[in-house]
Amino acid sequence: MAAQWLEDRLTCAICLALYQDPVTLFCGHNFCRACIQDWLGRSEKVCPECREPFPDSAELRRNVALSGVLEELRVRPASDPGLGACCPRHGRPLELFCRTEGLCVCSVCTVRECRLHERTLLDAERREREAQLRATLEVTQQQATQAESQLQELQQRSSQIQSSACTLTSVISGKFNRLLQALEMQRNLALRDIEVAKTQALEQARDEKQRLQGHLEALSCCDHRIRNLLEQLDDRTFLQESQLLAPPGPLGPLTLPHWDEDQQLGGLKESLSQLCALLLEEGGRPRAPAEAADFGSMEAPGPLAPVASLVCPLRRKLWQNYRNLTFDPISANRHFYLSQQDRRVKHCRKPRGPDGPGSFELWQVQCAQSFQAGQHYWEVRVSNHSVTLGVAYSELTRRKLGPHTDNIGRGPSSWGLCIQEDSTQAWHNGEAQRLPGVSGRLLGMDLDLTSGCLTFYSLEPETQHLYTFHAIFSRPLYPVFWLLEGRTLTLCHRPEAKLPPGLQEEASGLS
Repeated sequence: MAAQWLEDRLTCAICLALYQDPVTLFCGHNFCRACIQDWLGRSEKVCPECREPFPDSAELRRNVALSGVLEELRVRPASDPGLGACCPRHGRPLELFCRTEGLCVCSVCTVRECRLHERTLLDAERREREAQLRATLEVTQQQATQAESQLQELQQRSSQIQSSACTLTSVISGKFNRLLQALEMQRNLALRDIEVAKTQALEQARDEKQRLQGHLEALSCCDHRIRNLLEQLDDRTFLQESQLLAPPGPLGPLTLPHWDEDQQLGGLKESLSQLCALLLEEGGRPRAPAEAADFGSMEAPGPLAPVASLVCPLRRKLWQNYRNLTFDPISANRHFYLSQQDRRVKHCRKPRGPDGPGSFELWQVQCAQSFQAGQHYWEVRVSNHSVTLGVAYSELTRRKLGPHTDNIGRGPSSWGLCIQEDSTQAWHNGEAQRLPGVSGRLLGMDLDLTSGCLTFYSLEPETQHLYTFHAIFSRPLYPVFWLLEGRTLTLCHRPEAKLPPGLQEEASGLS
Protein backbone atom coordinates (compact mmCIF):
# COMPACT_ATOMS: atom_id res chain seq x y z
CA MET A 1 0.00 0.00 0.00
CA ALA A 2 2.89 2.36 0.85
CA ALA A 3 4.54 1.58 -2.46
CA GLN A 4 1.33 2.33 -4.34
CA TRP A 5 0.96 5.65 -2.46
CA LEU A 6 4.55 6.55 -3.30
CA GLU A 7 4.02 5.84 -6.97
CA ASP A 8 0.85 7.97 -6.96
CA ARG A 9 2.81 10.88 -5.49
CA LEU A 10 5.48 10.52 -8.20
CA THR A 11 3.00 10.50 -11.08
CA CYS A 12 2.72 13.36 -13.59
CA ALA A 13 -0.79 14.89 -13.63
CA ILE A 14 -0.62 15.27 -17.42
CA CYS A 15 0.62 11.81 -18.62
CA LEU A 16 -0.40 9.84 -15.49
CA ALA A 17 3.01 8.09 -15.49
CA LEU A 18 6.10 8.42 -13.37
CA TYR A 19 7.92 11.67 -13.90
CA GLN A 20 10.35 11.77 -16.78
CA ASP A 21 12.95 14.57 -16.19
CA PRO A 22 10.70 16.33 -13.59
CA VAL A 23 10.61 20.20 -13.46
CA THR A 24 8.96 22.50 -10.90
CA LEU A 25 6.74 25.57 -11.62
CA PHE A 26 6.66 28.73 -9.44
CA CYS A 27 3.52 27.40 -7.78
CA GLY A 28 5.44 24.30 -6.61
CA HIS A 29 3.73 21.69 -8.75
CA ASN A 30 5.87 19.19 -10.64
CA PHE A 31 5.47 17.87 -14.18
CA CYS A 32 7.46 15.98 -16.82
CA ARG A 33 9.52 18.45 -18.80
CA ALA A 34 8.10 17.27 -22.11
CA CYS A 35 4.53 17.22 -20.78
CA ILE A 36 4.57 20.81 -19.39
CA GLN A 37 6.35 22.20 -22.45
CA ASP A 38 3.67 20.67 -24.66
CA TRP A 39 0.96 22.00 -22.32
CA LEU A 40 2.31 25.55 -22.27
CA GLY A 41 2.73 25.51 -26.04
CA ARG A 42 -0.87 24.51 -26.77
CA SER A 43 -2.88 26.43 -24.16
CA GLU A 44 -2.69 29.40 -21.86
CA LYS A 45 0.41 29.60 -19.74
CA VAL A 46 -1.05 28.53 -16.40
CA CYS A 47 -0.41 25.60 -14.07
CA PRO A 48 -2.57 22.61 -15.08
CA GLU A 49 -3.36 21.91 -11.42
CA CYS A 50 -3.80 25.28 -9.64
CA ARG A 51 -4.27 27.57 -12.68
CA GLU A 52 -1.59 30.02 -11.47
CA PRO A 53 -0.15 32.00 -14.38
CA PHE A 54 3.32 31.12 -15.67
CA PRO A 55 5.36 34.16 -16.72
CA ASP A 56 6.86 34.20 -20.18
CA SER A 57 10.26 35.05 -18.83
CA ALA A 58 10.25 32.15 -16.36
CA GLU A 59 12.43 29.08 -17.02
CA LEU A 60 11.62 25.45 -16.25
CA ARG A 61 14.06 24.24 -13.61
CA ARG A 62 14.86 20.55 -13.06
CA ASN A 63 13.79 19.13 -9.68
CA VAL A 64 17.04 17.45 -8.63
CA ALA A 65 15.69 15.77 -5.51
CA LEU A 66 12.67 14.35 -7.26
CA SER A 67 14.85 13.09 -10.13
CA GLY A 68 17.02 11.21 -7.64
CA VAL A 69 14.01 9.55 -6.03
CA LEU A 70 12.67 8.50 -9.43
CA GLU A 71 16.04 7.11 -10.48
CA GLU A 72 16.22 5.01 -7.31
CA LEU A 73 12.68 3.80 -7.89
CA ARG A 74 13.46 2.73 -11.46
CA VAL A 75 16.63 0.80 -10.66
CA ARG A 76 15.07 -1.02 -7.71
CA PRO A 77 15.04 -4.81 -8.46
CA ALA A 78 11.87 -6.19 -9.99
CA SER A 79 11.81 -8.94 -7.34
CA ASP A 80 11.43 -6.41 -4.54
CA PRO A 81 8.30 -7.47 -2.67
CA GLY A 82 7.46 -3.87 -2.06
CA LEU A 83 7.17 -2.73 -5.66
CA GLY A 84 7.41 -5.73 -8.01
CA ALA A 85 8.30 -5.44 -11.72
CA CYS A 86 7.61 -2.12 -13.37
CA CYS A 87 6.57 -1.19 -16.88
CA PRO A 88 9.64 -0.01 -18.84
CA ARG A 89 7.49 2.55 -20.67
CA HIS A 90 5.46 4.03 -17.81
CA GLY A 91 7.23 2.86 -14.65
CA ARG A 92 4.06 1.45 -13.13
CA PRO A 93 3.63 -2.09 -11.77
CA LEU A 94 3.04 -4.86 -14.32
CA GLU A 95 -0.39 -6.13 -13.34
CA LEU A 96 -1.84 -7.39 -16.63
CA PHE A 97 -0.85 -9.51 -19.64
CA CYS A 98 -1.52 -8.42 -23.22
CA ARG A 99 -2.27 -11.57 -25.23
CA THR A 100 -2.18 -9.63 -28.49
CA GLU A 101 1.43 -8.51 -28.03
CA GLY A 102 2.45 -11.32 -25.65
CA LEU A 103 3.79 -8.83 -23.07
CA CYS A 104 3.25 -7.95 -19.43
CA VAL A 105 1.73 -4.41 -19.23
CA CYS A 106 0.70 -1.87 -16.63
CA SER A 107 -2.60 -0.08 -16.14
CA VAL A 108 -1.41 2.88 -18.22
CA CYS A 109 -0.62 0.57 -21.15
CA THR A 110 -4.23 -0.64 -21.10
CA VAL A 111 -5.41 2.96 -21.51
CA ARG A 112 -2.92 3.84 -24.24
CA GLU A 113 -1.03 1.28 -26.30
CA CYS A 114 -3.12 -1.84 -25.43
CA ARG A 115 -6.51 -0.19 -25.26
CA LEU A 116 -8.02 -2.41 -28.00
CA HIS A 117 -5.96 -5.55 -27.25
CA GLU A 118 -7.02 -8.76 -25.47
CA ARG A 119 -5.83 -8.56 -21.85
CA THR A 120 -5.99 -10.71 -18.74
CA LEU A 121 -4.63 -10.77 -15.20
CA LEU A 122 -1.09 -12.09 -14.75
CA ASP A 123 -2.17 -14.79 -12.28
CA ALA A 124 -4.91 -16.06 -14.59
CA GLU A 125 -2.56 -16.15 -17.56
CA ARG A 126 0.09 -17.99 -15.52
CA ARG A 127 -2.40 -20.60 -14.30
CA GLU A 128 -3.58 -21.22 -17.85
CA ARG A 129 -0.01 -21.47 -19.16
CA GLU A 130 0.99 -23.84 -16.32
CA ALA A 131 -1.93 -26.12 -17.14
CA GLN A 132 -0.89 -26.17 -20.80
CA LEU A 133 2.75 -26.96 -19.92
CA ARG A 134 1.74 -29.75 -17.54
CA ALA A 135 -0.43 -31.29 -20.26
CA THR A 136 2.46 -30.99 -22.74
CA LEU A 137 4.86 -32.54 -20.21
CA GLU A 138 2.53 -35.50 -19.69
CA VAL A 139 2.29 -36.03 -23.46
CA THR A 140 6.09 -35.86 -23.92
CA GLN A 141 6.63 -38.31 -21.06
CA GLN A 142 4.16 -40.74 -22.61
CA GLN A 143 5.89 -40.40 -25.99
CA ALA A 144 9.31 -40.95 -24.36
CA THR A 145 8.05 -44.10 -22.63
CA GLN A 146 6.55 -45.33 -25.90
CA ALA A 147 9.76 -44.57 -27.83
CA GLU A 148 11.91 -46.41 -25.26
CA SER A 149 9.57 -49.41 -25.40
CA GLN A 150 9.68 -49.45 -29.21
CA LEU A 151 13.47 -49.10 -29.16
CA GLN A 152 13.78 -52.05 -26.79
CA GLU A 153 11.42 -54.09 -28.95
CA LEU A 154 13.44 -53.17 -32.05
CA GLN A 155 16.69 -54.20 -30.37
CA GLN A 156 15.19 -57.52 -29.30
CA ARG A 157 13.91 -58.12 -32.82
CA SER A 158 17.31 -57.26 -34.30
CA SER A 159 18.99 -59.71 -31.95
CA GLN A 160 16.43 -62.38 -32.88
CA ILE A 161 17.01 -61.76 -36.59
CA GLN A 162 20.78 -61.92 -36.19
CA SER A 163 20.60 -65.11 -34.16
CA SER A 164 18.05 -66.68 -36.50
CA ALA A 165 20.06 -65.73 -39.59
CA CYS A 166 23.22 -67.16 -38.03
CA THR A 167 21.46 -70.40 -37.20
CA LEU A 168 19.77 -70.66 -40.58
CA THR A 169 23.11 -70.05 -42.29
CA SER A 170 24.56 -72.95 -40.35
CA VAL A 171 21.51 -75.11 -41.09
CA ILE A 172 21.49 -74.40 -44.84
CA SER A 173 25.26 -74.83 -45.07
CA GLY A 174 24.96 -78.15 -43.25
CA LYS A 175 22.19 -79.35 -45.57
CA PHE A 176 24.12 -78.46 -48.70
CA ASN A 177 27.31 -79.93 -47.30
CA ARG A 178 25.48 -83.20 -46.67
CA LEU A 179 24.05 -83.06 -50.16
CA LEU A 180 27.47 -82.38 -51.68
CA GLN A 181 28.95 -85.22 -49.67
CA ALA A 182 26.24 -87.61 -50.81
CA LEU A 183 26.58 -86.39 -54.42
CA GLU A 184 30.30 -87.01 -54.29
CA MET A 185 29.70 -90.52 -53.00
CA GLN A 186 27.09 -91.19 -55.66
CA ARG A 187 29.41 -89.86 -58.35
CA ASN A 188 32.15 -92.20 -57.21
CA LEU A 189 29.71 -95.11 -57.08
CA ALA A 190 28.30 -94.33 -60.53
CA LEU A 191 31.77 -94.03 -62.04
CA ARG A 192 32.79 -97.28 -60.34
CA ASP A 193 29.73 -99.11 -61.70
CA ILE A 194 30.43 -97.75 -65.18
CA GLU A 195 34.02 -98.88 -64.92
CA VAL A 196 32.97 -102.36 -63.78
CA ALA A 197 30.37 -102.68 -66.55
CA LYS A 198 32.90 -101.43 -69.11
CA THR A 199 35.52 -103.94 -67.90
CA GLN A 200 33.07 -106.82 -68.13
CA ALA A 201 31.88 -105.80 -71.60
CA LEU A 202 35.43 -105.36 -72.89
CA GLU A 203 36.41 -108.78 -71.46
CA GLN A 204 33.53 -110.32 -73.41
CA ALA A 205 34.69 -108.51 -76.53
CA ARG A 206 38.27 -109.68 -75.98
CA ASP A 207 37.19 -113.32 -75.62
CA GLU A 208 35.08 -113.10 -78.75
CA LYS A 209 37.98 -111.47 -80.59
CA GLN A 210 40.36 -114.24 -79.57
CA ARG A 211 37.84 -116.86 -80.80
CA LEU A 212 37.48 -115.15 -84.16
CA GLN A 213 41.21 -114.67 -84.56
CA GLY A 214 41.82 -118.36 -83.73
CA HIS A 215 39.24 -119.40 -86.33
CA LEU A 216 40.86 -117.15 -88.93
CA GLU A 217 44.25 -118.66 -88.23
CA ALA A 218 42.84 -122.19 -88.58
CA LEU A 219 41.17 -121.25 -91.87
CA SER A 220 44.37 -119.70 -93.13
CA CYS A 221 46.36 -122.81 -92.26
CA CYS A 222 43.78 -125.06 -93.91
CA ASP A 223 43.76 -122.88 -96.99
CA HIS A 224 47.56 -123.06 -97.21
CA ARG A 225 47.55 -126.89 -96.96
CA ILE A 226 44.84 -127.18 -99.58
CA ARG A 227 46.82 -125.01 -101.97
CA ASN A 228 49.91 -127.14 -101.41
CA LEU A 229 47.95 -130.34 -102.06
CA LEU A 230 46.54 -128.93 -105.25
CA GLU A 231 50.07 -128.33 -106.45
CA GLN A 232 51.22 -131.87 -105.46
CA LEU A 233 52.13 -133.91 -108.60
CA ASP A 234 52.51 -137.28 -106.88
CA ASP A 235 49.10 -138.99 -106.80
CA ARG A 236 49.99 -141.29 -103.93
CA THR A 237 51.13 -138.42 -101.73
CA PHE A 238 48.13 -136.27 -102.71
CA LEU A 239 45.63 -139.00 -101.79
CA GLN A 240 47.26 -139.88 -98.51
CA GLU A 241 47.58 -136.23 -97.29
CA SER A 242 44.14 -135.21 -98.50
CA GLN A 243 42.63 -137.93 -96.31
CA LEU A 244 44.41 -136.41 -93.27
CA LEU A 245 43.16 -132.90 -93.97
CA ALA A 246 40.47 -131.79 -91.46
CA PRO A 247 38.96 -128.37 -92.18
CA PRO A 248 37.88 -126.11 -89.20
CA GLY A 249 34.38 -126.46 -87.85
CA PRO A 250 31.61 -123.93 -88.42
CA LEU A 251 32.24 -120.37 -87.14
CA GLY A 252 29.06 -120.02 -85.08
CA PRO A 253 27.07 -116.85 -84.32
CA LEU A 254 28.77 -113.66 -83.11
CA THR A 255 28.26 -112.87 -79.41
CA LEU A 256 28.36 -109.09 -78.87
CA PRO A 257 29.34 -107.78 -75.38
CA HIS A 258 26.49 -106.57 -73.20
CA TRP A 259 26.33 -102.77 -72.75
CA ASP A 260 23.13 -100.90 -71.74
CA GLU A 261 23.41 -97.13 -71.08
CA ASP A 262 19.85 -96.93 -69.81
CA GLN A 263 20.63 -99.55 -67.21
CA GLN A 264 23.63 -97.51 -66.03
CA LEU A 265 21.59 -94.29 -65.80
CA GLY A 266 18.49 -95.84 -64.28
CA GLY A 267 19.96 -96.48 -60.85
CA LEU A 268 21.68 -93.07 -60.89
CA LYS A 269 18.39 -91.26 -61.52
CA GLU A 270 16.81 -93.01 -58.57
CA SER A 271 19.77 -92.14 -56.36
CA LEU A 272 19.65 -88.48 -57.40
CA SER A 273 15.95 -88.35 -56.58
CA GLN A 274 16.71 -89.67 -53.11
CA LEU A 275 19.45 -87.07 -52.69
CA CYS A 276 17.06 -84.26 -53.64
CA ALA A 277 14.75 -85.48 -50.90
CA LEU A 278 17.75 -85.51 -48.56
CA LEU A 279 18.14 -81.74 -48.94
CA LEU A 280 14.52 -81.19 -47.97
CA GLU A 281 14.66 -83.38 -44.89
CA GLU A 282 14.58 -81.89 -41.41
CA GLY A 283 17.45 -84.05 -40.21
CA GLY A 284 19.85 -86.59 -41.65
CA ARG A 285 18.20 -89.86 -42.68
CA PRO A 286 20.03 -92.83 -41.16
CA ARG A 287 21.23 -95.25 -43.81
CA ALA A 288 20.18 -98.84 -43.93
CA PRO A 289 22.85 -101.43 -43.14
CA ALA A 290 23.15 -102.43 -46.81
CA GLU A 291 23.59 -98.81 -47.82
CA ALA A 292 26.15 -98.26 -45.11
CA ALA A 293 28.15 -101.26 -46.27
CA ASP A 294 27.99 -100.11 -49.88
CA PHE A 295 28.98 -96.54 -49.07
CA GLY A 296 31.69 -97.70 -46.71
CA SER A 297 33.51 -99.44 -49.54
CA MET A 298 34.08 -96.08 -51.23
CA GLU A 299 36.34 -93.28 -50.05
CA ALA A 300 34.11 -90.50 -48.81
CA PRO A 301 34.93 -86.92 -49.88
CA GLY A 302 35.31 -85.93 -46.21
CA PRO A 303 35.53 -87.88 -42.97
CA LEU A 304 32.42 -88.26 -40.93
CA ALA A 305 32.68 -88.00 -37.17
CA PRO A 306 33.85 -91.46 -36.05
CA VAL A 307 31.08 -93.48 -34.49
CA ALA A 308 32.42 -96.17 -32.20
CA SER A 309 30.37 -99.11 -31.15
CA LEU A 310 30.52 -97.85 -27.57
CA VAL A 311 30.27 -94.07 -27.18
CA CYS A 312 30.57 -92.51 -23.73
CA PRO A 313 27.41 -90.76 -22.42
CA LEU A 314 29.16 -87.37 -22.31
CA ARG A 315 30.05 -87.40 -25.98
CA ARG A 316 26.63 -88.70 -26.96
CA LYS A 317 25.10 -85.82 -25.01
CA LEU A 318 27.38 -83.32 -26.75
CA TRP A 319 26.25 -84.67 -30.11
CA GLN A 320 22.78 -83.26 -29.39
CA ASN A 321 24.20 -79.80 -30.21
CA TYR A 322 26.50 -80.89 -33.05
CA ARG A 323 27.18 -78.28 -35.77
CA ASN A 324 28.58 -79.02 -39.23
CA LEU A 325 31.07 -76.24 -39.98
CA THR A 326 32.88 -75.07 -43.11
CA PHE A 327 35.93 -72.86 -43.54
CA ASP A 328 35.63 -69.32 -44.91
CA PRO A 329 37.86 -69.31 -48.04
CA ILE A 330 38.20 -65.52 -47.94
CA SER A 331 39.84 -65.66 -44.50
CA ALA A 332 42.35 -68.42 -45.35
CA ASN A 333 46.06 -67.55 -45.30
CA ARG A 334 47.70 -67.71 -48.73
CA HIS A 335 49.64 -70.85 -47.70
CA PHE A 336 46.38 -72.67 -46.84
CA TYR A 337 44.73 -74.97 -49.36
CA LEU A 338 41.05 -75.85 -48.81
CA SER A 339 39.44 -79.03 -50.11
CA GLN A 340 36.48 -81.37 -49.57
CA GLN A 341 33.88 -78.63 -49.86
CA ASP A 342 35.84 -76.27 -47.57
CA ARG A 343 35.99 -78.80 -44.74
CA ARG A 344 39.72 -79.61 -44.89
CA VAL A 345 42.67 -77.21 -44.77
CA LYS A 346 46.36 -77.95 -45.34
CA HIS A 347 49.34 -75.66 -44.73
CA CYS A 348 51.76 -75.88 -47.67
CA ARG A 349 55.10 -74.19 -48.26
CA LYS A 350 54.15 -72.84 -51.69
CA PRO A 351 51.59 -69.98 -51.48
CA ARG A 352 48.48 -69.91 -53.63
CA GLY A 353 49.03 -66.25 -54.46
CA PRO A 354 49.09 -62.84 -52.75
CA ASP A 355 47.09 -62.11 -49.61
CA GLY A 356 43.46 -61.25 -50.23
CA PRO A 357 41.67 -58.23 -48.67
CA GLY A 358 40.10 -60.40 -45.95
CA SER A 359 42.68 -63.14 -45.52
CA PHE A 360 44.83 -63.69 -42.46
CA GLU A 361 48.43 -62.60 -42.83
CA LEU A 362 49.00 -65.11 -40.02
CA TRP A 363 48.80 -68.88 -40.58
CA GLN A 364 45.10 -68.93 -39.68
CA VAL A 365 41.64 -69.52 -41.07
CA GLN A 366 38.20 -69.06 -39.55
CA CYS A 367 34.85 -70.70 -40.18
CA ALA A 368 32.02 -69.19 -42.18
CA GLN A 369 29.57 -69.80 -39.33
CA SER A 370 29.30 -67.78 -36.12
CA PHE A 371 27.33 -68.27 -32.90
CA GLN A 372 25.70 -65.67 -30.64
CA ALA A 373 23.35 -67.67 -28.45
CA GLY A 374 22.68 -71.24 -27.36
CA GLN A 375 24.99 -74.26 -27.09
CA HIS A 376 27.09 -75.57 -29.99
CA TYR A 377 29.52 -78.47 -30.38
CA TRP A 378 31.86 -79.53 -33.19
CA GLU A 379 34.76 -81.93 -33.71
CA VAL A 380 37.99 -81.66 -35.69
CA ARG A 381 40.71 -84.10 -36.69
CA VAL A 382 44.31 -82.90 -36.89
CA SER A 383 47.16 -84.64 -38.65
CA ASN A 384 49.77 -83.78 -36.02
CA HIS A 385 50.59 -81.44 -33.15
CA SER A 386 51.45 -77.69 -33.50
CA VAL A 387 47.91 -76.54 -34.13
CA THR A 388 45.66 -74.07 -32.27
CA LEU A 389 41.87 -74.33 -31.91
CA GLY A 390 39.78 -71.45 -30.68
CA VAL A 391 36.99 -68.92 -31.11
CA ALA A 392 37.17 -65.18 -31.73
CA TYR A 393 35.07 -62.10 -32.31
CA SER A 394 34.93 -60.71 -35.84
CA GLU A 395 37.37 -57.89 -34.97
CA LEU A 396 40.28 -60.35 -34.59
CA THR A 397 42.99 -58.68 -36.64
CA ARG A 398 44.18 -60.29 -39.87
CA ARG A 399 47.57 -58.57 -39.72
CA LYS A 400 50.74 -59.77 -38.02
CA LEU A 401 51.52 -57.30 -35.23
CA GLY A 402 54.30 -59.02 -33.28
CA PRO A 403 56.77 -61.90 -33.41
CA HIS A 404 54.05 -64.54 -32.99
CA THR A 405 52.76 -66.47 -35.98
CA ASP A 406 49.26 -66.59 -34.47
CA ASN A 407 47.08 -64.24 -32.43
CA ILE A 408 44.47 -66.65 -31.09
CA GLY A 409 44.20 -65.90 -27.38
CA ARG A 410 46.82 -63.15 -27.54
CA GLY A 411 44.19 -60.46 -26.89
CA PRO A 412 40.82 -59.98 -25.17
CA SER A 413 38.79 -60.88 -28.28
CA SER A 414 39.81 -64.54 -28.68
CA TRP A 415 40.26 -67.79 -26.74
CA GLY A 416 42.47 -70.65 -27.91
CA LEU A 417 44.01 -74.03 -27.07
CA CYS A 418 47.53 -74.47 -28.51
CA ILE A 419 48.54 -78.14 -28.89
CA GLN A 420 52.30 -78.73 -29.01
CA GLU A 421 54.34 -81.93 -29.13
CA ASP A 422 54.92 -82.21 -25.38
CA SER A 423 52.36 -79.85 -23.84
CA THR A 424 49.15 -77.90 -24.33
CA GLN A 425 48.54 -74.22 -23.52
CA ALA A 426 45.25 -72.41 -22.94
CA TRP A 427 45.56 -68.80 -24.17
CA HIS A 428 43.40 -65.71 -23.50
CA ASN A 429 44.24 -61.99 -23.28
CA GLY A 430 47.94 -62.72 -23.66
CA GLU A 431 48.10 -65.11 -20.71
CA ALA A 432 48.76 -68.85 -21.03
CA GLN A 433 48.08 -71.76 -18.72
CA ARG A 434 50.23 -74.82 -19.30
CA LEU A 435 48.41 -78.18 -19.52
CA PRO A 436 49.46 -81.81 -20.09
CA GLY A 437 50.09 -82.96 -23.64
CA VAL A 438 47.39 -84.39 -25.91
CA SER A 439 48.03 -87.72 -27.63
CA GLY A 440 44.81 -88.09 -29.63
CA ARG A 441 44.18 -86.36 -32.95
CA LEU A 442 40.38 -86.14 -32.66
CA LEU A 443 39.30 -83.11 -30.63
CA GLY A 444 35.95 -81.61 -29.62
CA MET A 445 34.89 -78.04 -28.77
CA ASP A 446 31.73 -77.21 -26.80
CA LEU A 447 30.59 -73.56 -26.79
CA ASP A 448 27.83 -72.82 -24.25
CA LEU A 449 26.94 -69.14 -24.68
CA THR A 450 24.16 -69.34 -22.10
CA SER A 451 26.49 -70.24 -19.25
CA GLY A 452 29.57 -68.54 -20.77
CA CYS A 453 31.73 -71.67 -21.11
CA LEU A 454 34.12 -72.81 -23.87
CA THR A 455 35.31 -76.39 -23.26
CA PHE A 456 37.87 -78.48 -25.14
CA TYR A 457 37.88 -82.30 -25.21
CA SER A 458 40.27 -84.97 -26.41
CA LEU A 459 38.22 -87.82 -27.93
CA GLU A 460 40.88 -90.50 -28.51
CA PRO A 461 41.32 -93.11 -27.19
CA GLU A 462 38.51 -91.95 -24.88
CA THR A 463 36.70 -88.72 -24.12
CA GLN A 464 38.84 -86.56 -21.84
CA HIS A 465 38.23 -83.01 -20.58
CA LEU A 466 41.16 -80.71 -21.42
CA TYR A 467 40.24 -77.16 -20.37
CA THR A 468 37.28 -74.79 -19.90
CA PHE A 469 37.25 -71.01 -20.37
CA HIS A 470 34.66 -68.98 -18.42
CA ALA A 471 33.70 -65.61 -19.91
CA ILE A 472 30.79 -63.34 -20.80
CA PHE A 473 30.57 -63.57 -24.59
CA SER A 474 28.95 -60.34 -25.79
CA ARG A 475 29.21 -60.72 -29.58
CA PRO A 476 29.02 -63.49 -32.21
CA LEU A 477 31.94 -65.95 -32.04
CA TYR A 478 33.67 -67.55 -35.03
CA PRO A 479 35.66 -70.82 -34.77
CA VAL A 480 39.27 -70.05 -35.78
CA PHE A 481 42.35 -72.27 -36.28
CA TRP A 482 46.14 -71.96 -36.64
CA LEU A 483 48.33 -74.59 -38.35
CA LEU A 484 52.06 -75.09 -38.65
CA GLU A 485 53.52 -75.91 -42.06
CA GLY A 486 52.66 -79.39 -43.26
CA ARG A 487 49.73 -79.79 -40.88
CA THR A 488 46.20 -80.72 -41.95
CA LEU A 489 42.96 -80.05 -40.06
CA THR A 490 39.55 -81.43 -40.99
CA LEU A 491 36.11 -80.33 -39.76
CA CYS A 492 34.19 -83.52 -38.99
CA HIS A 493 30.57 -83.67 -40.20
CA ARG A 494 27.70 -85.70 -38.82
CA PRO A 495 24.71 -86.25 -41.15
CA GLU A 496 22.38 -86.34 -38.15
CA ALA A 497 23.55 -82.98 -36.78
CA LYS A 498 20.52 -81.24 -35.26
CA LEU A 499 19.38 -77.63 -35.39
CA PRO A 500 19.65 -75.34 -32.36
CA PRO A 501 16.63 -75.67 -30.03
CA GLY A 502 13.76 -73.34 -30.81
CA LEU A 503 14.74 -72.80 -34.45
CA GLN A 504 13.90 -76.19 -35.95
CA GLU A 505 10.41 -75.09 -36.93
CA GLU A 506 11.69 -71.85 -38.38
CA ALA A 507 14.41 -73.53 -40.41
CA SER A 508 12.14 -76.27 -41.68
CA GLY A 509 9.92 -73.59 -43.14
CA LEU A 510 12.66 -72.92 -45.68
CA SER A 511 12.74 -76.53 -46.86
